[in-house]
Amino acid sequence: MAKEKNKDLIFKNRKAFHDFFILDTYEAGIALEGSEVKAIREGRVNLKDSFVRIIKGEIFLLNAHISHLSTAHSTYRPDERRSRKLLLHKNEIEKIFSKVTKNGLTTVALKMYFNSKNMVKVQIATAQGKKLHDKREDLKQKSMQRETQQALKNWK
Repeated sequence: MAKEKNKDLIFKNRKAFHDFFILDTYEAGIALEGSEVKAIREGRVNLKDSFVRIIKGEIFLLNAHISHLSTAHSTYRPDERRSRKLLLHKNEIEKIFSKVTKNGLTTVALKMYFNSKNMVKVQIATAQGKKLHDKREDLKQKSMQRETQQALKNWK
């Protein structure tokens, strides 16, 4: 777990940063059931294929995978890929909805973490998809930056 400004990072969706230009970010709570919080504490989370949708004025995180805990009771285990409601203010949901419908943007889950009050939070963002040449350009820039860092390290 990495510390980040009083936040315990659980999972960072690196694929989202690779596939999208991130425009605006929002912090949302998440409605969980049963032993899901304990499973999240153990790091049994995957947001890689997840996405966010607004359905009837409510916002949901779909296709996020939270594995079962081995110590959880076998009769009550919530579905690992069920849709989970995100908790945002109504005006924030309306703002996201207007951006998604008017500008053709999409919403993605970026990070899942514990805040300073030990509450599970999800950072979501409005994003615009990258084209293939944009992805290649980003990879070139990252490799150039990595090479310059290595050269500076070896020079000293």
